[in-house]
Amino acid sequence: MDTTTIVTKTRPSIIVENVQKTFLLRHTHSFKEAFIARIKKKKISTSFQALQDITFTIDQGESVAILGYNGSGKSTLLKLIAGVLEPDGGKILTRGRVAGLIEVGAGFHPDLSGRENVYLNAAILGMNKAEIDARFDDIVAFSEIEEFIDSEVKHYSSGMFLRLAFSVAIHVDLDILLVDEILAVGDAPFREKCRLKIRELVEQGKTMVVVSHDTKTVQDLCDRGIVIKKGVKVFDGPVAEAVEVLKHP
Repeated sequence: MDTTTIVTKTRPSIIVENVQKTFLLRHTHSFKEAFIARIKKKKISTSFQALQDITFTIDQGESVAILGYNGSGKSTLLKLIAGVLEPDGGKILTRGRVAGLIEVGAGFHPDLSGRENVYLNAAILGMNKAEIDARFDDIVAFSEIEEFIDSEVKHYSSGMFLRLAFSVAIHVDLDILLVDEILAVGDAPFREKCRLKIRELVEQGKTMVVVSHDTKTVQDLCDRGIVIKKGVKVFDGPVAEAVEVLKHP
């Protein structure tokens, strides 16, 4: 009898290896201020290391929370994974199509209508016109702003921005979804609707990375937590344990 056991290995979706990120903080805002600072031999800028030697791998289908207090570097890390920023050292690799909900309304043109911005944003996220045409009605229905879809986006409230941006992103044929604090914006019914949609994507085996201060939400959506403190990874494991690590500086 053949007793061969076949072992299947999950492919990595995100590889972060020895990543460093440093920002230059300027202390002067004009040529005059810079000139005076130089005369007085004061520093006109200092460097701030946002991330130091960060390494981890996220497998396909994993849902991971990146946790940390303000200034810890977690949002910077998410932007690096999204490709919005580039690391100063190390490397980041992603597999498949990435959709990022990092800044509400980012990529929206204020003088274009909601309809035009759906096509613009979806194209930025990698969808072709045929894909957008096929999903347009679903995108608009999920956003619940049908009556305003042909109005210029500059007349939208921040909540309407959120609804449309989120709806476009989750209707992309995505492999990796990156979410930064977006679930903390908007009214309670829509936040719950977003949470359920993200849970549906997780159950479909999509890879998800969430940055949020809402520990209850991340424990509901994520199985794993990575804690960043002052730019350094201090924990990587079960999300409930990560929340406890976060609570104890």
